Amino acid sequence: MTYLAPLIGRNIGMSWIYLVDLFGTAVFAISGVLTAIEKRFDLVGSLIIGFVTAIGGGTLRDLLIGRSPVGWLNDRNYFIIILLSYVVALVFRRQIKRFQKSLFLFDTIGIGLFTILGIQIATEYQLNPEICLVMGVISACFGGVIRDVLTNEIPLIFRKEIYMTACLVGGLVYLLLLRISDWDNLSISVSICTVILIRYFSVRYGWSLQMPARD
Repeated sequence: MTYLAPLIGRNIGMSWIYLVDLFGTAVFAISGVLTAIEKRFDLVGSLIIGFVTAIGGGTLRDLLIGRSPVGWLNDRNYFIIILLSYVVALVFRRQIKRFQKSLFLFDTIGIGLFTILGIQIATEYQLNPEICLVMGVISACFGGVIRDVLTNEIPLIFRKEIYMTACLVGGLVYLLLLRISDWDNLSISVSICTVILIRYFSVRYGWSLQMPARD
């Protein structure tokens, strides 16, 4: 099991996981830039917010497990994708806002994939399963946490929406499937679908883990 991150110019085939990872990075970067624009950040500030939203979770994970250099430093594709996403968000921000439902879906796919990739990387360092799960959640969620903190918002994972919980359940499903199946692509697909379905239905039907208010 390896984390596929080929550099431009290397003769390594791009897996569908890697391509979706790049796509998820682009979606996260665009969401960060749009948030910064709404908060009236300048051009440089918007780029920084887009950057930390896209790679903040993975960077934090790599620092915690001692992975050096952190993943995106070894692959210029991520840097290029973030810059392109920044330009797209600036030029087409009005058009993008018309597709909020699509962005929600892409964001959900992104957190599902980043959860699994984070777990994969942590398992390569032979960490305990529960720690691998935590690293997966950090990979998926903490770019958004950093974005919200920098833009003076309450992080989404601390609100009533089911967000991090979907990543936890999807990660648990993946760890379970690793023990009972050798079909890694199938395990990844099922786990990502688990995150997507939990997130989708929780938003559609207003599910939450919010504590009831005291009388």
